[in-house]
Amino acid sequence: MGFVKEFKDFAIKGNVVDLAVAVVIGGAFGKIVTSLVDDIITPGILTPALKKANLQNLSELVIPGTAIKYGSFLSNVISFFIIALALFIVIKGINSLKKKEVEAPAAPAEPSSTDKLLMEIRDSLKK
Repeated sequence: MGFVKEFKDFAIKGNVVDLAVAVVIGGAFGKIVTSLVDDIITPGILTPALKKANLQNLSELVIPGTAIKYGSFLSNVISFFIIALALFIVIKGINSLKKKEVEAPAAPAEPSSTDKLLMEIRDSLKK
């Protein structure tokens, strides 16, 4: 009985539920970033370069006489750098928002009981 109860406590705790939610949201965010890169950014960057090279698709770049498709590799490398840049910009924006929240000045701390006692002694000595 103890094992089942421990497992239930573990599975129901917020940590596991938070992790599950993070995985689902991360997967959805990954699809958004992939779509942004594959459908918007990469074609905008690669289309002019491919037209200059008289190519329709980057995967057409192969080493003649071999099965080495260096065009696909280049496409994946470019996609990686674009995804990394997009994530960097998003995380930098989130971090700047967090800093603004943290930078709000805190209320001055109330003096401790010792400080209050010393202030009372000081004030009585002044009198």
